[in-house]
Order: sequence, then C-alpha cells, then structure tokens
Amino acid sequence: MKPACATAFCPGHISGYFMRMQGTTNAETGSAGAGIVISEGVKVTVRRADRTSVCITRVTGAGTVETIATESPLLTSVLSHLGVTANVTTECTLPVGAGFGLSAAALLAMLTALNRVSDLRLTVHDIAQIAHNAEVEHRTGLGDVAACQGGGWVVRHGPGIDATIERRFVPDVSLYAVSFGPIHTPTVLGSQEQMDRVRAAFPHQVPATLPEMFWISQQFAQESGLVTPEVEAVLDRCRQQGIPASMTMLGNGVFACGDKTLPVLAEFGTVYRCAIAREGARILEEEP
Repeated sequence: MKPACATAFCPGHISGYFMRMQGTTNAETGSAGAGIVISEGVKVTVRRADRTSVCITRVTGAGTVETIATESPLLTSVLSHLGVTANVTTECTLPVGAGFGLSAAALLAMLTALNRVSDLRLTVHDIAQIAHNAEVEHRTGLGDVAACQGGGWVVRHGPGIDATIERRFVPDVSLYAVSFGPIHTPTVLGSQEQMDRVRAAFPHQVPATLPEMFWISQQFAQESGLVTPEVEAVLDRCRQQGIPASMTMLGNGVFACGDKTLPVLAEFGTVYRCAIAREGARILEEEP
C-alpha cells in the first residue's frame, strides 16, 4: 500500500572544479570534475494532493524555519513531466544557491519520496536520470546529481550519471564553509565566454588525496576567473595558515578542511560545518 506522505533526504555536493561537456541530449550533457558529497543536504516531504504546491524552507542557526519561496519552476517542471500532482516541502540548513548542490539534492530527495507516494515504480537510476536532465535543462547544475548518487569525495571522469565516478572515503574529516551569497548559476553556465575560461583552466591530473583536491581546485578557481574579492580574501588567509581550501562552485563562498579551519573562516562570517556523506538519497519516514 502506497503511503499518503513520505520524507526523503539527499546530501548536497560542493564542486571544487568542473568542465562542461556538451552532448546531443540532456542525458549526455554534464561535466567532469571533482568535489565532495556533504552530510548536509535537503529533506523533502511529499504528500498526495489534487493540486501541486511547493514550499522551500530553511532552518536558521537559531532553529527557526523560514520560508524562502512558495514556488520552484525546477521542481514543478519535474512533477508536470511525470504527470503527477503533490504537496512538496523542502527543508535545508545551508544557504540556497551558494554552491552546495542543493537543487540537485532537492530533486533527488523529492523524486525518492514521490516515487513512494505516487507509486511511480522508478528505479534509483531512473530517479537520477530525471533529476540530471532537469538540472541541465534549467541550467541549475551539471554534475551535482551524478555526484549525489552516492557519498564520498568524488572524481567524475565524464558527463552524466553513468560516467566513471571514483568515490573515496576519508574517516573523521570535518569540512567547513563560509558563504557570501549566491552566484546566479544559469548565467555562468549559459555564458560561452565563461565556459571557455573554465575549459582552459580545467586540471587534467587526478587528485590522489583530499588536500590535493583542494589545492587543484583552488588553482582552477583562480585561473577560471570565477573568484570574487570576498572569496580571494578568505583563500589568501587560508594559504597563510596552510589550510586546504577552495571556492564553492558555483557559489560566492569558500570550503576548507583541517583542524585550524574553524577560527580562520569565523573571521569572515557564519561557518557551516559538515562531514563527507556516506550515501546518497534515502527515505527517512512514511505516513499511511
């Protein structure tokens, strides 16, 4: 018996470096690159309804829930594509649009819960493919869905969810991030000039360790021209302290790791702490 309501969670993803790869279809379009699937992400509750409604919420540092938006063209387009209606509520703790892969996480969590509520009988692969196609179509991401299919810090060797993806797990590593606000992802991904700079900056060595991934990512951020003055100030401070750090792609912020990181990032604003996720999207609870 299908439940009337289901809640699912999907981790987010911070991309360290990437390169757009254009295919003949959305499924074949995406990016290669590297990043970290993070323990923080998006919780989505889907309830059966005759009409679709969407509420995007965020839990603040004080523990209060604030409504960010009451519509989402990205999420509603997927519901329309599947021919279903539902009441959808998303919840996160990280800033939206700040390079934490939350649009991909919201899609994967929503589809995972919707699959149970509407009895769509989608496979895990189907869910990832639908989410990836939506991200590419709406220019909200290129490789986040592929990364968020599982956990670890990841190196993606090609576009799409079926590309070769290396997943590595490092125990007891704390990650920290500071954000100065969003960067309009569709504008960046839609700029041929910017994508040409990204392609030229793309590193062709594969990082062997997590710190190496940070240093390669930082070099990419500098050479791609995406670094903002706020990000540059934080990266400079991290370099002085020998802290592995880079820019959150695509967001106006910095992510870093190491024992010395917290007090350094705290000089620049609110610090968000997380870990490396162990798995991808999953059901949290269901109501009959």
